[in-house]
Amino acid sequence: MHDEPQTLKTAAPSARTPVTATAAATGDSPAPDRPAVWITRLVVVALVLAALNLRPAITSLGALLEEVRDGLHMSGSVAGVLTSVPPLCFAVFGITAPRLARRFGPAAVVCAGMAAIFAGLAVRPFASGTVGFLAASALALMGIAVSNVLMPVIVKRYFPGRVGTMTGLYSMALALGTSLAAAATVPMTQAMGGSWRMGIGVWAVLAALAVLPWIPLVRDRGARSTAGTAPGGAEAGAPAAAPLRITRSRTAWALAAFFGLQATGAYITMGWMPQIFRDAGVPAGTAGVLLAVTMVMGVPLAFVIPGLATRLRTQGPIVVALGLCGLVGYSGLYLAPAGGAWVWALLLGVSNCAFPLALTMIGLRSRTGAGVVRLSAFAQSVGYLISIPGPLLVGVLYQHSGGWGLPLALMAGLMIPQMIVGTLAGRARTVEDQC
Repeated sequence: MHDEPQTLKTAAPSARTPVTATAAATGDSPAPDRPAVWITRLVVVALVLAALNLRPAITSLGALLEEVRDGLHMSGSVAGVLTSVPPLCFAVFGITAPRLARRFGPAAVVCAGMAAIFAGLAVRPFASGTVGFLAASALALMGIAVSNVLMPVIVKRYFPGRVGTMTGLYSMALALGTSLAAAATVPMTQAMGGSWRMGIGVWAVLAALAVLPWIPLVRDRGARSTAGTAPGGAEAGAPAAAPLRITRSRTAWALAAFFGLQATGAYITMGWMPQIFRDAGVPAGTAGVLLAVTMVMGVPLAFVIPGLATRLRTQGPIVVALGLCGLVGYSGLYLAPAGGAWVWALLLGVSNCAFPLALTMIGLRSRTGAGVVRLSAFAQSVGYLISIPGPLLVGVLYQHSGGWGLPLALMAGLMIPQMIVGTLAGRARTVEDQC
């Protein structure tokens, strides 16, 4: 966490560095460059709008999963596959984000990602079968995947001295969009005649709005090749083998495992938590609100936790505290799912804030822009691969056991390795030193 200010003081200005960052780096006081100031402000708006759209495609579906299953004649196992599609897409398409960013610029790729989210959400309600529904969902999730990876890159590029603050801001917006979709989808569906297709399709409007602020940023060529990387992900002029070095970092592997385990819990929660409450006798509308409560906990905490993490030398204590909240929450869902529903929703909401913590650690565990690009792509892609079996396994266990005992035991058990690898990833080390 102490590396970033030092980097700002010693790094030489470059064509890729915004005017504000250059001034901070050199100590000069150049005349204000008004276009650069407006670009920075526009980036803040664009980040917030993009973050608002990174989860509604998932949580709106979770709130109506039973109606979608009935409408498309899905079994429990197929529904489990559906809830595993997000991490699969994030892993497959997220790994392509650095290459696309080097060729077209990060802002252009995120702009295209927002357009893909809009297209997928607009087409999905018209799918007549499971295959078409999965394909449209995959299109939206492809846009989310590349944006997931490039958000830390854009933050590091435009706000190198405020990684924690800006990560907290867009994490807070992400949590807000997640909870809004979870809470509002069922009421909006009922208001629009009870059609689940309209209920999940309305979120395409928000995605369309998110495209707009990124269009001017496509022309900001300063954002191109953010980390100064060569086609393989290495620094310009570095040996061709440099991209492979990220796999030699134990910190990178620990962070990838931590990211994957927290993503497993998050997507199980988003995909199955409303169904757990509904099976316990909670009305559908209330189950959606409970999921929203879980997600909305990330609004204030997603801003507080990254700031706290940047002030600590190691982030292990935060990892353990969040993991313990998850253990208690899942245990409560097993023992008294309806009686203590609001308490368990709150605790799981706190536990899910491991996501903004993981994003913050991506910035803290690397000193350079090139390191952030490689670590973000590696940790998120490998992490999402790790998370793929979780939601699918929950669906299979639910269908074949006829209850939530085994799935909830699995969810609670995963908190233990999450705390272990998160503590390892939270140590004050950088991937550049290890590679």
